[in-house]
Amino acid sequence: MNKSPIIVGISGASGAIYGIELLKALRTAQVETHLVITKAAQITITHETEYSLAQVHTLADHFYNISDISAPIASGSCKMMGMIIAPCSMRSLAEIASAGSSTLLTRAADVILKERRKLVLLARETPLNAAHLRNMLAVTEMGGIIAPPVPAFYGKPESLEAMVHHTVGRVLDLFEIDHELVERWQGCG
Repeated sequence: MNKSPIIVGISGASGAIYGIELLKALRTAQVETHLVITKAAQITITHETEYSLAQVHTLADHFYNISDISAPIASGSCKMMGMIIAPCSMRSLAEIASAGSSTLLTRAADVILKERRKLVLLARETPLNAAHLRNMLAVTEMGGIIAPPVPAFYGKPESLEAMVHHTVGRVLDLFEIDHELVERWQGCG
């Protein structure tokens, strides 16, 4: 592995495929991954995808139980490049915004923020209410990045997979990880 490790969280919002494709892309980029999946995400993965939980676990270098608050990623002394929660439910977002830490997912996010490392949340909900927007603002003010999985059509994607890959590629761009997932806009420069 040639880059500092990244924590990947998958929460229970619709769009578990984003987390799965992110793990695959990080493996291709030779980035070590530490995975934590919420209980609701376990249901979403089996409902929305063809992947078993065991298959998703094997996409990561390390997997932790959502209740394991003693896991290495729960400590600031565990050096990580950052964390990506893909998708990020409004429940997880709210807990992160309030610095709550009732699960390993939200504790790890809190650690990333307190250590001033990069936290990227693929917030997945629509429409948004005022509480959702306030929580997004709070996380942004703490240094987090809200990156909703919004499709781009300028590359004329031919499949849902291409749209997912575009979003995953844009997230990798935030960490300056090389990839070939994004159809770059040719209209600038």
